[in-house]
Amino acid sequence: MQNLKNTYSELPKDFHRAINPTPVSKPKVLSLNYALANDLSIDTSDEAQLLAYFSGNAVPENASAIATAYAGHQFGNFVPQLGDGRAILIGELIDETGKLNDIQLKGSGPTAFSRQGDGRSAIGPVIREYILSEAMHAMNVPTTRALAAISTGDDVFRETALKGGILTRVSSSLIRVGTFEFFRARQDLDNLRILADYSINRLYPEISDQKNKYLLLFNAIAEKQSILISKWMSIGFIHGVMNTDNFSISGETIDYGPCAFMEAYDPDTVFSSIDRHGRYKYSNQPKIALWNLSCLAGCLLPIIDGNEDEKEEIIRESLGNFSKDLNSRINIEMTKKIGLKETKQSNELTKNLLSIMHQNGADFTLTFRSLSSAIKGNDDQFLQCFNGNQEAEGWLVEWKNLINKEKGDGETLAESLNSINPIYIPRNHMIERAIREYEEENTHSIMDEMLKVTADPYLDQKDMEDYAVPAKDDEQVTQTFCGT
Repeated sequence: MQNLKNTYSELPKDFHRAINPTPVSKPKVLSLNYALANDLSIDTSDEAQLLAYFSGNAVPENASAIATAYAGHQFGNFVPQLGDGRAILIGELIDETGKLNDIQLKGSGPTAFSRQGDGRSAIGPVIREYILSEAMHAMNVPTTRALAAISTGDDVFRETALKGGILTRVSSSLIRVGTFEFFRARQDLDNLRILADYSINRLYPEISDQKNKYLLLFNAIAEKQSILISKWMSIGFIHGVMNTDNFSISGETIDYGPCAFMEAYDPDTVFSSIDRHGRYKYSNQPKIALWNLSCLAGCLLPIIDGNEDEKEEIIRESLGNFSKDLNSRINIEMTKKIGLKETKQSNELTKNLLSIMHQNGADFTLTFRSLSSAIKGNDDQFLQCFNGNQEAEGWLVEWKNLINKEKGDGETLAESLNSINPIYIPRNHMIERAIREYEEENTHSIMDEMLKVTADPYLDQKDMEDYAVPAKDDEQVTQTFCGT
């Protein structure tokens, strides 16, 4: 950790507040991501030193520990000041590609933005985010990464006393739409420009010398979000709390709180215990992405070149293009899952499949995974997802006919389908098992096994059936929580 950069802390004081992590009593490593540490050129030979850094009991000499300021729309309601209430950015590290990455401790104690909170995290949310973020990475979904999970040895108090934990996470940038909203709400256009310039230089340097670079910044962020949301939709992922303060301008999935993977397909699926009206349900995620980008557009509008009418027209056009692009990307991702190129016919076929899945409560992940067996003549796995429903049989015939027209070698197609459709996802009930195991037994064998299995989500693995099947009735986890 000797190569830390501190570019964000060099921005004006309005952007952040200096604060060191609060030490903990008996830190212990639950998991250390050695592969990621290697990518970041972190020396892992001195584990005691790393434990001190990742627990917040020591700060690297060249670190500049800060909590960052941001605002945000939470469930549609604007809050002018939020900020890192339980997270501390200790600096940035350059990865093997030459890119800067934020290194942040989450659950490391109170900051200037804690709003009377304790700044801590229970161990459950730490385990959850570690497993989920690394699984998302393995499925090629843009995401923050998990570098270390630490048990603190101290209790945190929510409804009851819970074991405490700290997550070290890594991100291309933790700048959010809410960061721009923070300065826009204050009419602070000077700092808004500084933030926009920093974001361009950090994430989108190719546009730094171009005309109307702030409009290009908006379009670049929109494209990243289009890619991200289409990936979410294609794997049945529900973020659960798509507030603007949880919406990264780097196009990465951030803040794994009340998120979950859908099992039985239902476009209205909601897991978050606080999302009582389904604002962030699975089917609404594209609309909310557009809504969040509209908020960003409102922030950037004053600094985009042109007169008011011109700027508004350009932004409306950009938002319209985003909607079209996202819809197209979702269609492409979904038709890829059934082994076809996007056409009117393949789109209709995909929609029909989803409709039958919804009617029959078919598991999202296993249904698509079973197509690789069906193409080789074994229809049973697919039909079992629907309990032998005749509509499913009819769909399968129609799909095979179209496949035979477009594709040749069934074996090759089966391999291709298995490389797109995962068999292992971090299912909610298994994550809960991992959390309970550590809370009750002080061991983390399930967490370790989940990390191993979901690191290779497309490969059938021996004796790992428990991780591939949906929850039984008595294992269902129907609500998830933020962890604050």
